[in-house]
Amino acid sequence: MNTPSASSAMVGLAVALGIGLMVGIERERRKGDGDRRAAAGLRTFATVALAGAVAQTLPEPALVPIGGALVATLSATSHWKSRSRDPGMTTEIALFATYLIGVLCVIEPSLGAACGTGLALLLAARRGLHRFATELLSEQELRDGVLLAALALIALPFIPGRPIELLGGIAPRPLGTMVLLIMAIQAAGQAAVRWLGARGGLLGLGFASGFVSSTATVASFGNRVREQPQFTSVLAGAAALSAVATWVLALAMTSALSPQAGFALLPVALAGAAGAAAVGLMPLLSARSPVAIEAPASTRSALRPREALTIAIALALVALLVGSAQRHFGNAGLLVGIALAALADAHAPVASLASLHAAGTLSTDHFVWDVLVAVGTNTLTRCAVALAAGGKAYALRVTAALAASLICACLAAVLLRG
Repeated sequence: MNTPSASSAMVGLAVALGIGLMVGIERERRKGDGDRRAAAGLRTFATVALAGAVAQTLPEPALVPIGGALVATLSATSHWKSRSRDPGMTTEIALFATYLIGVLCVIEPSLGAACGTGLALLLAARRGLHRFATELLSEQELRDGVLLAALALIALPFIPGRPIELLGGIAPRPLGTMVLLIMAIQAAGQAAVRWLGARGGLLGLGFASGFVSSTATVASFGNRVREQPQFTSVLAGAAALSAVATWVLALAMTSALSPQAGFALLPVALAGAAGAAAVGLMPLLSARSPVAIEAPASTRSALRPREALTIAIALALVALLVGSAQRHFGNAGLLVGIALAALADAHAPVASLASLHAAGTLSTDHFVWDVLVAVGTNTLTRCAVALAAGGKAYALRVTAALAASLICACLAAVLLRG
């Protein structure tokens, strides 16, 4: 066992004492008073954290496990002898965790401080977490969350992470990550409609639907305008928020495929998202009457894996076509391929561009401007869809938001280039 230096030991002891006091203050407020008060409070938690740090500091390896066994035994005894009607073991488990964090504070003070702060936040958020688990979160949403976690932690690691030449240099694992991202956004969108009510739900629905397809979102809200023309401005604003999702997802995909390209696209994407949000939110915030939105049934799953898989397959196919166009026709072929692909959806060409940048066949400057070409081409498609689906008034409002988004993004690119 390596004995820490005097200065390192002092830092570790100080951090451990601070963590013990912070967690102990939170537990002291819930300790109660009188004969039924809990056994562990401010002084106990501070002492236990300090004891863990001292045990790690002294040159005797057996002290740490002995101290841990003692704290665990005392916690179990306290729980067994407690006369409280609350059967929970939070305080007892937190006491043992505080001892371990005290040990960690000597080994790695910054990590120990982070763990201790996280423990204190978790304990302090008791009511909010209980309300979320029992009132806000439905049974179906819980199952959806568990399924997403299983796909992310069990299935995703088995997907190959090496780039495949036939996919234009895109690795299958980032494609799987995008599928999970889209499914997570689907679940978040349904929860937003149910939790936030009509106005907030409409905002959330417009934004979340844009992660699947901004063009389809514009068409969907345009069809609703035909049925409810009195809410044209509000529905157009919600449809415009799908453009915010377009930029967010483009940035997320780019960062997953090529972090350097994602960093270059960040200010452009933020400017484009801000422009769309500024115009789109105005009618939503100023409208006097809420739009009648039917909240989704909490018993129906929000996950639509078929849609997410379709998008992933489309990304791979477009990456193949765009990569082939660049190899055979150079940059001119690349621009034509991007523009044609973006007529249907902007996400696929952006993903292929990011893969080309990651492979070293596309410069950062060309990447940013090619992304603007893709988004600009798709903007024309969305404007045409808005006119066909919702009429002239709806199309004018949607076009204003999309144009503001594209102009802001182009200005950001020009300023960065200059």
